[in-house]
Amino acid sequence: MVVVVVLAVLAVVAVLVAAHWYVWRRLVRDTTAAPGPARRLGTVAIILLPVLSVGAMTSSRSEAPFLLQQALAWPGFLWLATLLYLVLALGVAEAGRPLLRRYLARRDATENTPEPTTPTEPREPAAAGTTQSSTAETTPGAAEKAPGTAEKAPAAAETTSGTATVTATASTPVSAPASSTATSAPTTSAAPTGPSRRLFVSRVVGGAAATAGLATVGYGTYGVLRGPRVKRVTVPLAKLPRSAHGFRIAVVSDIHLGPILGSGHSRRIVHAINSTRPDLIAVVGDMVDGSVQDLGPAAAPLAGLEARHGAFFVTGNHEYFSGAAAWVDHVRELGMRPLENERVEIAGFDLAGVNDIAGESEGDGPDFVKALGDRDPARASVLLAHQPVVIHDAVRHGVDLQLSGHTHGGQVWPGSLLAGFANPTVAGLERYEDTQLYVSRGAGAWGPPVRVGAPSDITVVELASRQA
Repeated sequence: MVVVVVLAVLAVVAVLVAAHWYVWRRLVRDTTAAPGPARRLGTVAIILLPVLSVGAMTSSRSEAPFLLQQALAWPGFLWLATLLYLVLALGVAEAGRPLLRRYLARRDATENTPEPTTPTEPREPAAAGTTQSSTAETTPGAAEKAPGTAEKAPAAAETTSGTATVTATASTPVSAPASSTATSAPTTSAAPTGPSRRLFVSRVVGGAAATAGLATVGYGTYGVLRGPRVKRVTVPLAKLPRSAHGFRIAVVSDIHLGPILGSGHSRRIVHAINSTRPDLIAVVGDMVDGSVQDLGPAAAPLAGLEARHGAFFVTGNHEYFSGAAAWVDHVRELGMRPLENERVEIAGFDLAGVNDIAGESEGDGPDFVKALGDRDPARASVLLAHQPVVIHDAVRHGVDLQLSGHTHGGQVWPGSLLAGFANPTVAGLERYEDTQLYVSRGAGAWGPPVRVGAPSDITVVELASRQA
């Protein structure tokens, strides 16, 4: 077992190292022409940010000072989400890299192609003594344009005929080097375009990928800080009496108060729930990520929850990471009633609650027999259980409806695909034999305060009687 854990940790570390190297290569090395301040700054960031992420994940579990947890949480957890979407965006952008290169190569080839010239008839080389006449034949009318020159040319020939011959002979091929230089100019300028083009492509592709990744994380963060939206679901129950038809339960899970989400988050949740005027409030676990001492002030606004039949609470796995016994006592002080493997009779149905399976390590796990064993099976029953995986126990005990959370709906895509492997239902309402299961996406976020493809929610479950 220890070997499996070690291998799993090494695999995770290897994946993270590879992801950071890939991001550094595409966004730092490939976008800088040479080693310099920009490359050094990017390299330092790629090394420092994962260190902050490790610090953010370990500080809360090591009982570090709460101020230190808060200082590490924002940059450390946000970087984890940013890394994910940078890698995804860069991976998608790889397909556009060769297309952009080919487009630029075709464009440069078109721009550097010389314009076609009109061919001229070949001439025989002129003799030394007939230099002036050859010139006259080539450019007729030249004497008319410059008569003075025509008159002085013979005199020059008489004085220094040899010189005139040498000058004419040398001047004949003068145009050839000029033509050669003009023709070869595009070839000379095109030589350095290889590295320059690669740098340009890397900057365009890297900039587009970075923009897409950062925009995704920014939008996902806004969704969490804005607060959960209210959903409404109607669930018919065969055993529910007509008198309980339309009974409304406000279900909230995974609030995750901690170093990032504090009292402001609690107030938004209280306002959203109270605005629905529910008959009963069910808080189904993972309310906190930290001790009562650190997060008591953040949870204080939850005392303002209002419902005709009160607010009820069951533990989640994160309560057992944070001191479940202390939080159960504090929840009572906030006006909520913990259901620790017990049930109460509400108007027309039984409301039961079981501890989270994480409590098994402390001898405080779920006990379905204690919570449901001696009840009247003719009455409708609603079970509060944090994790959806206990649905099969609920089916065996004849539960009509189980209300759960825990999954966050995957929280960040493609997390929803992975969550499906560990949970029977990731989000929404599904039926298992005669038992229905509703899973909330949760009102907060764990780790990165980011949600992509899984918006936070508070669900008002309205019970419907088939007798009505």
